[in-house]
Amino acid sequence: MTARGPETDAFPVILAGPSGAGKTTIRDRLLSHSGGPPTVFSVSTTTRAPRPGERDGVDYRFVGRDGFARLAEAGHMLEHAEVHGEWYGTPRENLDQARARGAHLLLDIDVQGARQVRAAVPEAVSVFVAPASGDRILERLRRRGSETSEQLERRLASARAELAAIAEFEYLVVNDDLDRAVAAIRSILEAESRAMSRLGPAAESFARRLAGEIADSV
Repeated sequence: MTARGPETDAFPVILAGPSGAGKTTIRDRLLSHSGGPPTVFSVSTTTRAPRPGERDGVDYRFVGRDGFARLAEAGHMLEHAEVHGEWYGTPRENLDQARARGAHLLLDIDVQGARQVRAAVPEAVSVFVAPASGDRILERLRRRGSETSEQLERRLASARAELAAIAEFEYLVVNDDLDRAVAAIRSILEAESRAMSRLGPAAESFARRLAGEIADSV
């Protein structure tokens, strides 16, 4: 019987980048992939109002400002930040539940949140998703039709600030083609799952077992 190789524990995966870079579309494609280790979406909690078509508990958990403040003060948020005048956060239970399932937790969060998650969960993998041109950001935001001109200006200012933080991330994926961008992120997850820094003692144990099998066959 062929022995299986060593395996890593599932780790959180951060997707961050400017609004309009296509993170949500990439996220949905990653979640629909049936091969490899399971991946689950981290549903964020927010104080903003739902956009048309968004469902509570699926796209976001929508709460009032008082409710959000209580959750944050009680330590129930893995990360939280104010973005565009509204609060967003990742419930700690999302990570606990993913770990219990042995699944990668996929976080679609902003740069502020990414910093907090990396500090709290050092094994997290961070991917910065960017469009091929600045025009793409403006085009995608306008296509949404959900922002006022003032909100659009704030998002564009935030996009410039987030681009300035690009060097903080481990990987850059340019979303000039959706299929290539999704394939690149899947390749990152595959490579990270085989990294010696993650395998640690499991790799050494695997090597000792192989060496023993070789010795026994002589």
